[in-house]
Amino acid sequence: MVINKENNKTIKLAVDTMGADKGTEVIIRGADILASKHIIKFIFVGDKNIIQPMLLKTNNIGNSEIIHTSDFVKSNEKGSEALRGGKSTSMWMSLNLVKEGKADAIVSAGNSGALLAMSYISLRPIKGVSRPAMIAYFPTKTGQTAMLDLGANIECNSKNLIDFAIMGSAFSRIILKINNPTVGLLNVGEENQKGNLILQEASSEISKQSSNVNYFGFVEGDDITEGKVDVIVTDGFSGNIALKTAEGTAKFVTHLLEESFKSSLLSKIGYLLARKSLINMRKKVDPRRYNGAVMLGLNGIVVKSHGSTDAKGFSNALLVAYEMVKGDFINDLKKKILNKI
Repeated sequence: MVINKENNKTIKLAVDTMGADKGTEVIIRGADILASKHIIKFIFVGDKNIIQPMLLKTNNIGNSEIIHTSDFVKSNEKGSEALRGGKSTSMWMSLNLVKEGKADAIVSAGNSGALLAMSYISLRPIKGVSRPAMIAYFPTKTGQTAMLDLGANIECNSKNLIDFAIMGSAFSRIILKINNPTVGLLNVGEENQKGNLILQEASSEISKQSSNVNYFGFVEGDDITEGKVDVIVTDGFSGNIALKTAEGTAKFVTHLLEESFKSSLLSKIGYLLARKSLINMRKKVDPRRYNGAVMLGLNGIVVKSHGSTDAKGFSNALLVAYEMVKGDFINDLKKKILNKI
């Protein structure tokens, strides 16, 4: 078993156990996977009668705590509804652990809208951050690229985009381990005169933030998978569409490949010859490796796991939270925001 001993402090993660589509078992198994590599205290929030028997089957989770509640946010519940009646839910109680300093971060696979609303009310934005944003990362030709916002803010002004650039750069340094990440603004063209007034203003101001942001300039949609920059900044409407389009395209291409290799005997032979390369490609684009979107700009670390992921995918969401705590992300970001002001 490989244990990370870089930091003597035990990192505490609050885990909402009641949001995954595939049930609590996926969450406990995901925690067990990560606990085999890092020293972590898990605070599992949910139904103790379900969690306790599952913990007995794990190999690596020794240092853990259970906070019992049988109440949870429904998958179809609106954020406003969850706020009004969700104080006893596993999601709200997990967030409060972070707010009260009893946990260093929260990870949830529950309702995205509810998590966004609850996080905003419970943790509040960092002073100087105009709006929190959701960020995630994905594979490209050159490695990995992060993108924000992915849906938290449908409409943005230039100040929002400037803050996103600073937050995205900090995220990329800590999670993607890129010392001086390049940042690009998503636009309809790379030329300086392209785009609307908001993009023009944001580009001009970000270029002045040289101590906080390594600004590349405008990038286009086809630059996303090229890996031309390490961080792509856009509004939540465009970002969400771009991400969903990329995910759909990846599934479509994978489907076409599978169908092609089944089409004839020669194709099946070709598959056998190319099998190793195809397996490597599948590993590179495996969405479980990139699971874990983060709400940036709050006074606490909030990681959203995809609801339909498996144990391996959930362990990666937990890893994102762990790395952000270990990298002292909140204090790092506060310094950058203060420097911007």
